[in-house]
Amino acid sequence: MHSGALYIVATPIGNLEDISARALRVLREADLILAEDTRVSRKLLGHYGIATPIKSLHANNERARNAELLEMLSDGKRLALISDAGTPLISDPGFLLVRSARAMGIQVVPVPGPCAAIAALSASALPCDRFVFEGFLPSSAGARRRALEALRHEVRTMIFFEAPHRLAKTIEDLAALLGPRRPAALARELSKLHEIILSATLTELSAAIARDADQCRGEIVLCVAGAQNVRPDVGTVRRTAAILRRYLPVGRAAAATSELTGSSRKNIYEFLLSAGEEPPRRS
Repeated sequence: MHSGALYIVATPIGNLEDISARALRVLREADLILAEDTRVSRKLLGHYGIATPIKSLHANNERARNAELLEMLSDGKRLALISDAGTPLISDPGFLLVRSARAMGIQVVPVPGPCAAIAALSASALPCDRFVFEGFLPSSAGARRRALEALRHEVRTMIFFEAPHRLAKTIEDLAALLGPRRPAALARELSKLHEIILSATLTELSAAIARDADQCRGEIVLCVAGAQNVRPDVGTVRRTAAILRRYLPVGRAAAATSELTGSSRKNIYEFLLSAGEEPPRRS
């Protein structure tokens, strides 16, 4: 282990056997462990007989403790950052400390391991080649719907964390805004004894929750398929370009049409020129 380094250590999301040998070594050899909730983390550390000193680092004290921790790192101390479960910083505290440490030239070392979002995606039966992690949606209904409205045309698989008491409403909003037949997967209690992964449409997931309230219990990850990336036909693209050309120069009209339709800017530009438009003069 390096002196004066911050280690980002992934810990199990449920099954204690999922921690790596390297993570255990780093936690034993660190000068201090920073934990989101020391009460939760002490259970893991006690299970493996790790006696390293531990201090809390969470959303309410991260800014206040930043200078103290940076001083320790500058003095050559080795700090290990963990969250309650999974990979730190993924919807968990730690970003301010990592950014500050990197800005000061202090080494930040990832110790990879479990991550609930990736675990759920891998077993979701949804496309995994491209995805976007959205974390927790806003808790208020209006803000949540606005956030989902902005994702209406997202073509990548979307991954959400959700609290049990909001799950039913969130799935209802997803079905209303993204389409009731949109494929999805509900993963809860991953790697634990009562792990459940349900793959179905959003409407079917909503019905499953209505039938069985237990589907709203535990730690929850929701994966939702992206929108089908269907491009408009050539006629629609050309009509769009012609309308935009009334208000914009040729180049800007072509660029705007390309952004709106996903079609080739070059082809649109050539179409506008062939329609009698003159190329822009060079000054």
